[in-house]
Amino acid sequence: MVTLEDIKRAQQRLRGIAVRTPLIAYFPPANKPAANAKTENESDRGQLWLKPESLQPIGSFKLRGAYNKIASLTEQERQRGVISYSSGNHAQGVAYAARALGVKAVIVMPRNAPRLKMESTAALGAEIVTVGPASAERMQKAEELASQHGYVIVPPYNDEQIIAGQGTTGLEILEDCPNVDMVLVPVGGGGLLSGISAALKLSGSRAQIVGVEPELANDAQQSFRQGEIVQLSADRVSSTLADGLRTQSIGPINFEHIRQFVDDVITVTEDEIRIAMRRLAGNAHIVAEPSGAVTFAAWLFHAKELPDSKEAVAVVSGGNVDPQLLAQVLQEEITPE
Repeated sequence: MVTLEDIKRAQQRLRGIAVRTPLIAYFPPANKPAANAKTENESDRGQLWLKPESLQPIGSFKLRGAYNKIASLTEQERQRGVISYSSGNHAQGVAYAARALGVKAVIVMPRNAPRLKMESTAALGAEIVTVGPASAERMQKAEELASQHGYVIVPPYNDEQIIAGQGTTGLEILEDCPNVDMVLVPVGGGGLLSGISAALKLSGSRAQIVGVEPELANDAQQSFRQGEIVQLSADRVSSTLADGLRTQSIGPINFEHIRQFVDDVITVTEDEIRIAMRRLAGNAHIVAEPSGAVTFAAWLFHAKELPDSKEAVAVVSGGNVDPQLLAQVLQEEITPE
């Protein structure tokens, strides 16, 4: 389990590397379009703050954990090079951090990863190896290459240094909003949720921490409620638009933190994610990828599942969305069932 001291050490390492993202106040629009009729009581609730991790140099929070992990390696380990496996954002985080620290990076990515994320990872100097869509397949390939070449594995979420790095997001939330009483966090493998929940609860905060994921990839919710890790099929999780949350199961280390520090995990639909993306762009002027919009979708459409709050924060975890997808979403009119 990570400690508060681990997270504070990560915060020191990240100074000058990761952007200290602000909290942006969200104000509901005065006139709501018909497609958003189910959010009609939105203005009657407490204040919502958005934390746009899309402002990071790589467009997502993943830089925090990746840099903290690689920076914590010994010089001998760095000389061996690092390898990771990711559908996109963690790949860019590892590539960026490795380049900053002068370390060779190899990334195993699924062939169906968004082209934007794959090209951005390559542009940062990483060597890319592609495999099928299953998260287990890319992990296996990374372990195989690490064994062959001596690379140090930088996992996307199941690692205490990764968790501590992501936890710096939680420290910033507390510094900017000491009275925060609810924090909504996207959950895929569980690194960000683990880190933020640990940072807040270990700091003495009484805020309710709620993980949010797509219905089509609800392994974290099932695991949380059943008390054991549940694994979903690659076909199922691959069907969600939220490519950054397509993990088949949460990590064992992450699960320990989630069980201890998280209060609930809820899910949102694909249509709700698309509407949240559109509302973030139009009303909050924040471009969010589908994975980053799930928390705002939860705020918009699942108020009855959330605890009452006066000062809530929704973490917008990334903004690396394909331009064509963004254009399509902005033109849609969808009413969730």
